Amino acid sequence: MGEITDEYMRNMLSKTKHYCIVLLSRGPNYNKVDKEKIIWEHGRRNFALRKGGLLPIVCPFTDESNIAGLAIFNASIDQVKNTMDDDPAVKEGVLVYEVHDCKSFPGDCLP
Repeated sequence: MGEITDEYMRNMLSKTKHYCIVLLSRGPNYNKVDKEKIIWEHGRRNFALRKGGLLPIVCPFTDESNIAGLAIFNASIDQVKNTMDDDPAVKEGVLVYEVHDCKSFPGDCLP
């Protein structure tokens, strides 16, 4: 790892862009009998959002915590809220969400 200078940091920080992080948690209807079908359609929708460039990173959680997943949207908070309000799992109360504005570097990706 090379030296990270103040100049390098200032330069990189000037290139950040706003994104929205969504944290999904188990909702009041998480234990519904038909939950699997609802989650499947939620996943289908996520694939469509990824394909459209709106949702570049999706991370379903695999542990037993109340948090069900994390998503990073390339959109404004209002657009993300409208998108999430129309999600089948959110509409059915299987999942609930919270949205957070954040910054990151364009082009960042998972290895």
